[in-house]
Amino acid sequence: MRKTVILFLIMLCGSLALQAQNVSNVRAEYNSEYGYYEIKYDLSGSADDDYVVDLVASLAGKTYRNLKALSGHGADDTVKPGRNFSLFWHPQMEGLPYGNWKFTIEAKKNYLIFVKGGTFRMGSNGYSNEKPTHEVILSSFWISKYQVTQKEWQEVMGSNPSHFKGDNLPVEQVSWHDAIEYCNKRSIKEGLTPCYSGNGKNITCNWDADGYRLPTEAEWEYAARGGNKSKGYTYSGSNRLSAVAWYVDNSGHKTHPVGQKSPNELGIYDMSGNVWEWCWDWYDSSYYSISPKRDPRGAASGQYRLLRGGSWRNSYDYCRVAYRSHAPTYGYYNFGFRVVKTIVR
Repeated sequence: MRKTVILFLIMLCGSLALQAQNVSNVRAEYNSEYGYYEIKYDLSGSADDDYVVDLVASLAGKTYRNLKALSGHGADDTVKPGRNFSLFWHPQMEGLPYGNWKFTIEAKKNYLIFVKGGTFRMGSNGYSNEKPTHEVILSSFWISKYQVTQKEWQEVMGSNPSHFKGDNLPVEQVSWHDAIEYCNKRSIKEGLTPCYSGNGKNITCNWDADGYRLPTEAEWEYAARGGNKSKGYTYSGSNRLSAVAWYVDNSGHKTHPVGQKSPNELGIYDMSGNVWEWCWDWYDSSYYSISPKRDPRGAASGQYRLLRGGSWRNSYDYCRVAYRSHAPTYGYYNFGFRVVKTIVR
């Protein structure tokens, strides 16, 4: 096996929403036998945080971002600070030539959790709209570690509709359409492609866009159950609701800062309790009987949109990972949301 060492560039890049960190000791090698580049790097930052990295490739004065044939530490999943990480990139798979490529690595603090795709049993033998339990196969995706906070909302939207005020409290009193608007505006602010277009009842989603969007009901439940690390809990992260949720018996009749309770198996907080979370789907009480097996996205139309997870003013039953609620698209003081991103490669 013959390798050729190539030139490289190193750069520290920033973002208003995602904090850049120090990338150092970048070195790149070309594997002539298999036609890929291995770019190694070191990453410094807080040991408590997770990071995602991106590779920017340059050749003959042209720069290429959002590389689809990229894999490795920080590209396939999040990474904590450390040394001797590797990214792998195959230019021919991008339709690009070989040459004296130069590379920039951008590292950003990550507030999303990688959810590896897999198969799970959706629903329960509880209420009729939770039946039948059925097998669902989901693609991998990113989901926010926390419910969208008032600080995050205000940075994007310039206002705060919440009844209970506080930067680290979940935003509430947001309608389904408000959440859709936030997703698009945040996507544009971060240089991503918005997912949503249309208006009123005619909102459509570009599922291949790299911007922010609401989770589908299936994605929400899979993540709440702990994804491929699920231990089969009734609530998101425990069979003891008080360990993972702010609900009617312990909330003091108000919301609480995100991330104060224990996370679930994937490291996601507050998927049971605090505020209800909007999902993309139209509500259909019998949808589970006709749901496609792979990546279901809900009914084609309806009167109500789905809410999941329960809230600070709800009891045990409503906070179960299988419980399905619904409402008109208005905002209420226990309605919030979290965002997801499609993995675009």
